[in-house]
Amino acid sequence: MKKVIICGIDTSRLPKINDKQCREYFVRLANGDTSVREELIVCNMRLVLSVMRRFNTAKVSADDMFQAGVIGLIKAIDNFNLAFDVSPSTYIVPMIIGEIKRLLRDGNSMRISRSIRDTAYQVLKTRGELERQDKDASLENIASEMNVAVSEVVYALDAISDTVSLYDPVYNKNGDELLLVDQIGDEKCTDENWTEKVAIDSAINVLGEREKKIIYLRYFEGKTQTEISTEIGISQAQVSRLEKTALSFIKNSITV
Repeated sequence: MKKVIICGIDTSRLPKINDKQCREYFVRLANGDTSVREELIVCNMRLVLSVMRRFNTAKVSADDMFQAGVIGLIKAIDNFNLAFDVSPSTYIVPMIIGEIKRLLRDGNSMRISRSIRDTAYQVLKTRGELERQDKDASLENIASEMNVAVSEVVYALDAISDTVSLYDPVYNKNGDELLLVDQIGDEKCTDENWTEKVAIDSAINVLGEREKKIIYLRYFEGKTQTEISTEIGISQAQVSRLEKTALSFIKNSITV
């Protein structure tokens, strides 16, 4: 790696780590060995540098972007769940991307790459075609038509959407100001929904490793059954059957 100094760190000297080693560190961390937390952060900083290459902006310094990416990295490390049989980078990278995007949006200086714009254009075009055919233009159907993951469709649309501050006024007359944040209700973070989430997490943890992976890939990464069948080496019909069985088990667990 070429020597580049970011936030006082010589990036050429950053250690390397593979997914197997990374997972071993997470196991130790989960077992109470907090000394490996710092090692996990440092060893995964190369992921931050890799993600930074996806963004092209002249108005945010490399130091600021790197710091934002490290914040995402730390959040990912502190929240990674070993129960899901996926590579740690699968969870870490989106968290890094999220923090960098937040920085760029807050500074109103995000420049969208050509490839993302092209994907967004294809998404909008596909959605229009589905609507003209009176078909359901859901994210899943759009992704299926384009033969891409749902997450890629969401990412492309999110990248071209305009952002609105929660503190923008939606009403301002005669000195009386009403902010957007005052009109938004939080229907997700109710006690009932929180309890339900705990129940679902508990039910998922009881599933077999293969069922856990299918549920994670299907509903956390937005992959199709065909993509999952290729990744884990079984037929699409088997994926469908295992998914239905797992969902039935989760439903029964939380309704008892």
